[in-house]
Amino acid sequence: MNRDSLKWLLVSTLKGISQVILIENAISGFIILAAITISSVSLGVVTLLSAVIGTLIGKIGGADAESVNQGLYGYNSVLTGMALSLFLSGDDRFFIALVGAAVASVFTAAMIHFMRQTGIPVLTFPFIVLTWFLLLTTYRLVSFKISPNLTPQSLSNWTLNIKGETNWLDGAVNGIGQIFFLDNNLSGVLLFVAVFWAGWRLGVYAILGNAAALLTSYGLGGEHHLIFMGLYGYNAILTIIAVAIVFKENARYPLLTGIIAACLTVLITGSVVTWLLPYGLPALTMPFVLCTWLFLAARKVMPRI
Repeated sequence: MNRDSLKWLLVSTLKGISQVILIENAISGFIILAAITISSVSLGVVTLLSAVIGTLIGKIGGADAESVNQGLYGYNSVLTGMALSLFLSGDDRFFIALVGAAVASVFTAAMIHFMRQTGIPVLTFPFIVLTWFLLLTTYRLVSFKISPNLTPQSLSNWTLNIKGETNWLDGAVNGIGQIFFLDNNLSGVLLFVAVFWAGWRLGVYAILGNAAALLTSYGLGGEHHLIFMGLYGYNAILTIIAVAIVFKENARYPLLTGIIAACLTVLITGSVVTWLLPYGLPALTMPFVLCTWLFLAARKVMPRI
């Protein structure tokens, strides 16, 4: 591989990492990779390899060159590789994670084809479905071993415990960290730096989305532990960026709509988490996908919102 090819692969790979936050910026991708690696070296390696695999699958498969260069075949691979390496157990989980990253790129291509006529973006839907399906195979295939942290729970015995410490500083940075499954304040700060590097408006909106989720979940009586770990914030951040900036089109009130959408993710998150409780599955970014699809589809009929 010559120098130009290596440069292309590096830039496209880093863009694939940044596309997780709907950003096309190689430097932002590098900062994100650094934030992940600071929290966990092994997770950083999985992130990089997953992005490379997803990008190469898109290139070798003959996908649209511009889309590949923009990193659009890397971000679902990144999230799939990270999630499987974290939510599976056993020595072979890293191999399974990288295979999953490759499949995620193909799944992304399929979803782009299926959704082309709708004009609605694929977002992280391939990552979500693929990860859920692979985690569920652990109950039927002995080669897949699910993490003991993912335990099915009966709704009949479920109790809501809203007590706990209120650490607003943790909540301020953990929301963005949870996009990449991170619970590390320094990593969270670096992720905000990555977003601001791509554009000050992106950074401000990310802060607003996280704040909207914090206040909404706290005001509605959510569990403090989950709130300040950022588990209500990360979907809100992605949603406000998608609805208010990236896919705003001709919207007249994108910021207001984005804040409303960010607040709505809190309700959707609570619903999705409850729905998945008997299966022991994480919500991942499904609240972001559902809420963003809702608003973008509505704009096809009401373009000003």
